[in-house]
Amino acid sequence: MARLPRCGVVMKKVQFQSRWLPYLLLLPQLAIVTLFFLWPAAEAVQSSFYLEDPFGFGSTFVGFDNFVDTVTSTDYGRVARFTAVFTFFVTFLSLGIALLLAVKADKVLRGSSSYKTLLMWVYAVAPPVAGLIGVMLFDQHVGPIVDFFALFGWNLQIGVNYFDTAFAMTTTAVWKQIPVNFIFFLSGLQGISKSVQEAASIDCRSGFRRFWTVTFPLLAPTGFFLLIINITYAFFDTFGIVDVLVKQEPGNNPVTLVYKVFLDGFRGNDLGGSSAQSVILMALVFILTVVQFRLIERRVHYT
Repeated sequence: MARLPRCGVVMKKVQFQSRWLPYLLLLPQLAIVTLFFLWPAAEAVQSSFYLEDPFGFGSTFVGFDNFVDTVTSTDYGRVARFTAVFTFFVTFLSLGIALLLAVKADKVLRGSSSYKTLLMWVYAVAPPVAGLIGVMLFDQHVGPIVDFFALFGWNLQIGVNYFDTAFAMTTTAVWKQIPVNFIFFLSGLQGISKSVQEAASIDCRSGFRRFWTVTFPLLAPTGFFLLIINITYAFFDTFGIVDVLVKQEPGNNPVTLVYKVFLDGFRGNDLGGSSAQSVILMALVFILTVVQFRLIERRVHYT
């Protein structure tokens, strides 16, 4: 161990005895990434250039035909538009509601532990279970949400009406994601210095203005991280919710891009086409992430 004095504080610098030890410690994580991401991704890229027999009896090289058929498909365009709208609403509503609840929870003095626990417990619910709860809540016969909207003349028909099914999917996905955002926002709020909050309360009496000029900018790093997490969640992790709500009978019901990959590959036996769709989806997510880091992160100030 080497001790390096710096600004009056003794700092410790960790040195590995063996040059191979850091790589050995990284090996389990690298193995998982290779086995469950890099290898399947490489297989998907290779399959996207072939027309494959679903029973594994052969394959024919077709070049970019799978990609051309995908991007020129009317059905794929409709699913892509719905995925974009679905992702926007899930991300916006999940972040907005979680931020509001975190701000209110941060001000609770009595019974705060119980209040926070009630808001966080949904975090432990798996997406398929959340979808099952959504089916129960939106059931046409016994669903309380259906009965509530029936009072206003809105007869929800999940699985039959396109808009009603989209509404149920968005509501369930938002409900599932709020606790995750709430935990991070609450941690970010509690990490803001009390002296900064007291100085802001002296300079500005308006709580609303104080929040947008002082608190919200300090939460920008947390918000930027959650923005990426929520977009990824809406793209991929809502698969279980969509699968349960549409009951594997999509018909004219809305589905997301990742669920369409499943439908075309495992139910339509179009392995090459579904592989091409997965490659396009990976490229879209990569481009979106790069745009977020290059444009949005420049406006985020880390303290």
